[in-house]
Amino acid sequence: MAVRIVRLGTPREAGEGPRIGTVRRPPRGVPKSRFASDDWYDVWFPDVAPSQETIGLLKASPDAEGWKRFARRYRAEMKEPHASRSLDLLAILSQHADFAVGCYCEDEARCHRSILRELLAERGATIS
Repeated sequence: MAVRIVRLGTPREAGEGPRIGTVRRPPRGVPKSRFASDDWYDVWFPDVAPSQETIGLLKASPDAEGWKRFARRYRAEMKEPHASRSLDLLAILSQHADFAVGCYCEDEARCHRSILRELLAERGATIS
């Protein structure tokens, strides 16, 4: 049993389980009826997505310093009670079920899902 960190919209891997979209907004131009069948996500869960303001920090300054500011701000957001409980839930579920969480970004190293991976690991999640 484990959680996988994936790029939404890519083909699912065998045994991946349901996909959870940890994004602020649904995919543009995709009818809701196609979210799951087109490998976007089965459930939308923006509770652990960065806020629009935090995303704006990175868009305004996409360099290394901007990434550091984004990462600090996103980590601070994930310490808020609701987000923290959501991360705890995902971590414990990873020990009992297979599922995936993800975002649309092409490069995980410059995406909140890289930080999400770390946050889940810090909470004892089983990550594949």
